[in-house]
Amino acid sequence: MVTKIYIPRDSSALAMGADKVAIAVAAEAKNRGLEVEVIRNGSRGLYWLETMVEVATSSGRTAYGPVKVKDVPKLFDADFINGKPHALSLGLTEEIDWLKKQQRLTFARVGITDPISLDDYIAHDGYNGLKNALKLSGAAIVKIVTDSGLRGRGGAAFPTGIKWNTVLGCEAEQKYIVCNADEGDSGTYSDRMIMEGDPFVLIEGMTIAGVAVGATRGYIYLRSEYPHALIALNEAIANAEKAGYLGDNVLGSGKAFYLEVRRAAGAYVCGEETSLLESLEGKRGLVRFKPPLPAIEGLFGKPTVVNNVISLATVPIILDKGAQFYADYGMGRSRGTLPIQLAGNLKHGGLVELAFGATLRELLYDFGGGSFTGKPIRAVQVGGPLGAYLPESQFDTPLDYEEFTKIWAVLGHGGIVAFDDTVDMAKMARYAFEFCAIESCGKCTPCRIGSTRGVEVIDKITSGKDHAKNIALVRDLSDTMLNGSLCALGGMTPYPVLSALNHFPEDFGLSQESKAG
Repeated sequence: MVTKIYIPRDSSALAMGADKVAIAVAAEAKNRGLEVEVIRNGSRGLYWLETMVEVATSSGRTAYGPVKVKDVPKLFDADFINGKPHALSLGLTEEIDWLKKQQRLTFARVGITDPISLDDYIAHDGYNGLKNALKLSGAAIVKIVTDSGLRGRGGAAFPTGIKWNTVLGCEAEQKYIVCNADEGDSGTYSDRMIMEGDPFVLIEGMTIAGVAVGATRGYIYLRSEYPHALIALNEAIANAEKAGYLGDNVLGSGKAFYLEVRRAAGAYVCGEETSLLESLEGKRGLVRFKPPLPAIEGLFGKPTVVNNVISLATVPIILDKGAQFYADYGMGRSRGTLPIQLAGNLKHGGLVELAFGATLRELLYDFGGGSFTGKPIRAVQVGGPLGAYLPESQFDTPLDYEEFTKIWAVLGHGGIVAFDDTVDMAKMARYAFEFCAIESCGKCTPCRIGSTRGVEVIDKITSGKDHAKNIALVRDLSDTMLNGSLCALGGMTPYPVLSALNHFPEDFGLSQESKAG
């Protein structure tokens, strides 16, 4: 009997030597005359345990990790291919506490299936959503997505169904579905994990979107630094086309949908949807004035749905299980689940998918295990490089779009970066201005000039020059950028700057009593 051994092809696992481990496992099995099949799956998201090797046994998949090449012979000596104990044993994968406490909907297959095997995808409920969608009208599909409460997972949290309904209502000879896969926020990798670990779910989601609004062509605008995702997506698209899930007659429905991957330009600002569309058209990535909205005049001037990877990858389970199934997760107006990415100074970095409502404290300590250094966690930045810095007093805030708005913060793409008590928050504020200055497209003055002046003023503050005057100037600059910038790059840079100043005034040479709300 052939034993199936799963070793991730996820790029984070590759960085930890997964390819070498896979080669070593296959070679060792051959030398011992054992029949094994090495399957390259996606990562389960427990990155501190990579390379994590799983073996299919009669009791279920058993995990071992972190496995290095030198560990492979001893694993075979311990009869790990039959799930026997070893120092690296983690037990049954599904029973690992870190995984067991999650609610994986969007990531239900990641780490379980062979990412580019269409048969494997279908065997794990893949394409049920599309099959259901093809039986419905476009308006009925849009209503299901609207009723589910799904909101954009890229940052703005705009209701997905409303965006789709706008495109559905437009009359045009051509419409487009564009996936924003230009994942550029620090501490985020959920898009990459989906594209490398379950590309078919994104393909299915985009196809459903096309059927819903009457679009026949889709583009995945992929971050240029994701070569492994590019390979997985192109292989999966080719397999889907060959099997009739893409093309001019999707599953014999008479509906056409074509999909291709376009590599991004390597600019952070192209994560903004109108700048992305400019780049996709072959132009420099400059932000467009709105209106018109992309839903009305988007790619090549045609009605266009622009959604984030996670938004589109969540659509199949909604069309499979129903709107109410998804809406039953979450709290308030934040329905469903959010893939949260834990990074920075934490013992256990990785991906956690939970229903909205979990607190930062739960994530940082129950999942993250506290700081890697063992020092107190002083601050966390949520929502990428333009997200607010939150102090320990706000760690009990539930993950909910509206609750975060109340504390002048954003959930964004769900990235959480932790810092211990050695962090200098004045330096972090300076970095926010510097990042904006480097990444600005230059089209609007508040962003282009304000960020550059911001770096200079922070330097004056930290050197003690005209302290009170320059603190006031930072606030004034931030107000101008917040209210005068053309897009969120300049408009959100004040979030990390002012939150650092308000919550950690001592790092700017101010007393705690000088905190401003």
